[in-house]
Amino acid sequence: MNNIMLDLETMGKGPNAAIIAIGAVEFDLAEQQIGKKYYSTINLESSAEHGGIMDASTVLWWMDQSDHARKVFSNGLSLPDALTQFSQWAANRTEPGNLCVWGNGAAFDNVILASAYERMHLTPPWLYWNDRCYRTLKAMAPDIKIIRSGTHHNAVDDAVNQAKHLLKIINQANQSIGIAP
Repeated sequence: MNNIMLDLETMGKGPNAAIIAIGAVEFDLAEQQIGKKYYSTINLESSAEHGGIMDASTVLWWMDQSDHARKVFSNGLSLPDALTQFSQWAANRTEPGNLCVWGNGAAFDNVILASAYERMHLTPPWLYWNDRCYRTLKAMAPDIKIIRSGTHHNAVDDAVNQAKHLLKIINQANQSIGIAP
């Protein structure tokens, strides 16, 4: 499978936001299947020490989230270790250069994660031209609603829900132009 849905939990909204969790799931557009998942939490102190920026509005927003969602603040990996681990997981998904990474917003998940890799002097496991925007497709199919399972604002649960939703959108688009599922 050469597609990954990425979801980050962060303490900010800008390209250098402090990352506190990375969630991802591989999926196959043609077969309409969900594959293996990836999840790691990141120690907030490590994320901030390595250039991650926090903003007050996001901190206040997290205070209003469920206890389940806030479990992300338990001890996690250092930012460099989490990025290395994610790269290793992603490298096992497909041949180098073929990995497409989908994020929820053209300027959010993928940009923030790529920025963290840059700050650590590491290479992201995908090429910049393989960035994909789930939010754009979601906006083009507002009648297809996302069905949530798991914990909302848990990075891996959100990634799985978003990938399933994306597959529904693609399936409906294919059907409308006469391509069989």
